Amino acid sequence: MRILIAGGYGLVGGLVARHVRAAGHDVELILAGRRPEEGAALAAQLGARAVRLDVADPEPGLAAAGPVDLVVAALQDPGDALLSTTLRAGAAHIGIVRTAETMASSAIAVCAAAPARPALMLGHWQAGVLTLAAQGAARAFDTVEAVALAALYDYADPIGPMTAGDSEGFVGRALIRRDGIWTSVNAAEAGRRVARRGQDDFDAMPMGVLDVPALAAVTGARDVRFDLGTGESMGTQAGRAASHDLFIDITGEAGGEVVTRRTLVTDPRGQAHLTALGVLVGVERILNLDGAGPARGGLAFPESFLDAPTALARFEAFGVVIETQDLP
Repeated sequence: MRILIAGGYGLVGGLVARHVRAAGHDVELILAGRRPEEGAALAAQLGARAVRLDVADPEPGLAAAGPVDLVVAALQDPGDALLSTTLRAGAAHIGIVRTAETMASSAIAVCAAAPARPALMLGHWQAGVLTLAAQGAARAFDTVEAVALAALYDYADPIGPMTAGDSEGFVGRALIRRDGIWTSVNAAEAGRRVARRGQDDFDAMPMGVLDVPALAAVTGARDVRFDLGTGESMGTQAGRAASHDLFIDITGEAGGEVVTRRTLVTDPRGQAHLTALGVLVGVERILNLDGAGPARGGLAFPESFLDAPTALARFEAFGVVIETQDLP
């Protein structure tokens, strides 16, 4: 099988390629971008090929690469040009940059193409890792009333150009669910303080990531929000490299009583490593590298396309730590 990673020698794209190789999959990797010479060393290390591709006009690059089974867009695709060209070529697609606000154009493009292969939208935090972890945590509840999600970004954790481009949406208006109603709030006026056991609390502001509508749909919670804050991560405070820390607080009924529980997800190797793991489980499912059977075509999202327990076990195998705590 042949996988083309657009942005394949950037921070996240390069880690996706490394994860695919570390998982032992016998696939052909093509690392694509506007300056393929910058990806030559990584391509040689991974037994891959580097080709030129301009996301604004992707057809010549895809043609030069030859037929592929899957295109992973580890870069910004603001006009859906790469998405549309990929689907017309008959390949599957993974995209990781869409927010709740910008999802409509991509969804319409996919539905209009009626693709036989999947177009997996991983515009969730860390390419679906947060939503899959929340899904796994919600299984311990009979009913879910509220899901409060948060992520802590440590400035010592490097980001690539794709994530830097996403930063434009980090402050502005955000979609949250409140009392069963969808509400657009001003992020700067709707922040909250996130408590951490044994560590300093941090301030966070809401963002309109796809995790919010995803978890409202699959859990039935009347209150769902995601907030992003900055500060020293668990890794930094322990004197190690910066980690990326996710907090999933679920309130609901379990065993006949109302409880609030926190699931803490931390990747000691940082946010780019965690994002690439989210992409990896998508790659494995689309190409049936997980052995679970052929994947259905069309528009897909991680909350319905991927199996949460299988994905979480995969994350832990790559060093991600997942813990559950009771909260007052």
